[in-house]
Amino acid sequence: MKAKLIFKEKNLLEDGYIMELVLWELPAKTKDRPHGYKYRLYYGDNEGNCLVRYDNESGKGDHKHMGKKEIPYKFVDRDTLVEDFYHDVLHCRNKKEV
Repeated sequence: MKAKLIFKEKNLLEDGYIMELVLWELPAKTKDRPHGYKYRLYYGDNEGNCLVRYDNESGKGDHKHMGKKEIPYKFVDRDTLVEDFYHDVLHCRNKKEV
């Protein structure tokens, strides 16, 4: 059985910034992905700079990137993952406007 794509969306925001969310359900849980999901949630500016990214690449497990900082992330469930991501994006966008 292959990984099942749960959702994939890419949005170009009015200011040229990009938001992309991709989530797969894996056929089996792994050491790096004990919850059984693989994901990549990305928010970046119109110059190609990553401002917020949540992912769980092999060997690293769940973590997020806030600018150049990499921070461990505690995965609860997929709804919380998306909520946490949007919260960080909104925080980042609000900082931009100040």
